[in-house]
Amino acid sequence: MPQNRDKSGKRCYFVSTSGKLENIYTQMNGFHGEYEATVDAKGRFLIPGGLKKQLPEGEGRFILSRGFEKCLTLYPIKSWELIIAKISQLNDFDPKVRQFRRQFLGGATEIELDAAGRMLLPQTLREFAGLGKDIVLAAALDRFEIWDASKYKQLFEDFSPEAFSNLAQEVMAEKI
Repeated sequence: MPQNRDKSGKRCYFVSTSGKLENIYTQMNGFHGEYEATVDAKGRFLIPGGLKKQLPEGEGRFILSRGFEKCLTLYPIKSWELIIAKISQLNDFDPKVRQFRRQFLGGATEIELDAAGRMLLPQTLREFAGLGKDIVLAAALDRFEIWDASKYKQLFEDFSPEAFSNLAQEVMAEKI
């Protein structure tokens, strides 16, 4: 599979000469971890240091969008560009494609870190995800999900170890 490394030695993938998307952008092992943050009265939060260390050097631009669940998804710009490249190859004449694009791209907003390392969460997206003052940023390979802290905690309280084991078997059994 074609791959390059950026200046810091991290893997990055690209669209091949045939125009086919070969893979999504990811760091050596993808993003990892859960990070707590506090949203201020203006809707801003400080990017946690552990998350910031995982970002490509100089990365300060992101796309924030609605998640598949009641959360937000934070994409580093390189991850977003590759997803958009794949979405742009979908068939416009298929009504399911058009509906998917509306749902997936609606509300997507470019945001940048300010000089203090804070990020502004637009009010409409905060309302969609039901975000309160305390949030959790959870790694999801090439992006982060932003959850209300209490809702995120509830996800794990409602999911038994047995249910997790069964899910792991179903999803991963043939992949490993």
